[in-house]
Amino acid sequence: MKILFVSKNLIGGDLARKLYTEGNEVKLFIENPKSKKSLDGIVPKTENWELELDWVKEDGLIVFDDIGYGENQDYLRKEGFNVFGGSAEAEKLEINREYGQEVFRRYGISTTKLFDFPSPNEALKFVQNNGGRWVIKQNDHISKDITYIGKTESGEDVISVLQNYANDPMINTHPVTLHQFIDGVEIGVGRYFNGEKWIGPTEINFEHKRFFPGDIGPLTSEMGTLAWYEERDNFLFRKILSPFENFLKSANFRGDFEINCIANEKGIFAIEATTRLGTPIIHLQQEIHVSQWADFLLAIAKGESFNLKYKNGYGVVILLAVPPFPYTKGISRTENAYENIGIYFENLTEEEKNHLHFEDVMCDINGTYRISGQDGYVGYITGIGDTVEEARNKVYDIAEKVIIPKVMYRNDIGIKFIQESKEKLKLWGYLE
Repeated sequence: MKILFVSKNLIGGDLARKLYTEGNEVKLFIENPKSKKSLDGIVPKTENWELELDWVKEDGLIVFDDIGYGENQDYLRKEGFNVFGGSAEAEKLEINREYGQEVFRRYGISTTKLFDFPSPNEALKFVQNNGGRWVIKQNDHISKDITYIGKTESGEDVISVLQNYANDPMINTHPVTLHQFIDGVEIGVGRYFNGEKWIGPTEINFEHKRFFPGDIGPLTSEMGTLAWYEERDNFLFRKILSPFENFLKSANFRGDFEINCIANEKGIFAIEATTRLGTPIIHLQQEIHVSQWADFLLAIAKGESFNLKYKNGYGVVILLAVPPFPYTKGISRTENAYENIGIYFENLTEEEKNHLHFEDVMCDINGTYRISGQDGYVGYITGIGDTVEEARNKVYDIAEKVIIPKVMYRNDIGIKFIQESKEKLKLWGYLE
C-alpha cells in the first residue's frame, strides 16, 4: 500500500517506520525544521507532502499524526482520499480549551472552571482579584515550558509565576489559560473512531508528566505511560467517551480520540481532549497491537469495521531524552550540541530491538544510529506483561542495554499506580 505520512513534530514518526517495515511504500514528511534529518536512513522521506497527492490517491492512505491539519483533512476526504487523522471541528477541542470545556458540558461530562486570557498580564489580574489554586496552561500540546500547577490556595505562587511571564518578552504577548486545580487521580480514556462508530477496545492510561521520579520537578510533554486495553464497554468508556459519538460523527473524525480526566471520590472531571495520535502512547500501542497497522488505519480512514487483534496485559513506555530536554531554549551550548552523538547497544537481542521506537534519530551509511534532532527526544522503550511489575522489568532491562551519552529517563513509571492509584480508583468504583 502507498502511505503518505504527514508529521508536524514527529510525535507519531516511529509509526511511519512500522508501516514501512510491514512492506508498504511509505513517504514521510516532517514539518519541524529542527527534525528534518530525523529517521534519515530509516524511512523514505519527502520534502513536500502536497506534491505526493497524485502518487498516493489511487487506493493509498494519508496519515496525519498531529493537529493543525484539520482543514486539509476535511478537503482531502471530500476529494476522495483515504485520510486517517482529525478534522477541523474535532481539533478545536484541543486547540481551544474554553471551547473544549463547553463541549464537555454539552455532552454531560463534568468539568472545572477554565478561562482563556489574551496575555499573562490579564491572567495575573484575574488571580490577584480572585485568588485560588490554578493551573497555568496554553492552548496547544507543545508549549509545556510555561505550564505550572499552583500549590497555594491563596494563589501567591501562581501570581509570582504570572508576574515572571508578564515580564518575559518571549511570552508576554501570548495567550494563557487558567484551569481550576482539582485533586485526585489523573487518568486517560481513549479509543479509535472511524467517522461512524468506535473501533477496537477501550484504552485506559496513566501519564507521568513530571521530569523526575516521584512526580518531582517541571512538567514535561510526558516521561512515560502505563496503559492497557479493555474489550468490554466499561464504566469509564460509558461515562467519558460514549457521549461523544454524535459529536465525532458530525465532525467526521477518523482517528485516535482521548479525554484526560481527574477522578476523585466526588466524580470524574474532564480536563482536555487529544484529537490526534498521542505520544508516547502511540509507541505503546505498537507494542500492544498484533494486527497490521496499515490495514487498521485504512479501515478507519474508509469508515469500515475492523477486528483489531491485540495483546492482553499491562503496557509500559518510557521516554529516553538528552539535553536540552525538557527545555528547548536558553541552554549554554549550541542548539544542536547533541546532534550526531551515537547510540549503541550492549548485549541487546534482535527481539529486544523490536521494543525500541526512535524519534529524533537517524541511521548513517555505516548503520550507526545517531541523534539527529535538537529538542532532546531520542526515543522510547516499550514492554507488556501480565502485571505492571513484569512490564516494568522488561522495559528497564532493555534500557540498561541502550547506551546513549547523557541519557535521562524516569525509573518509576507505573509505581504510583501499584502503590496507591489502583486501590483509590477501585474504591471509588471506576476500575472493576
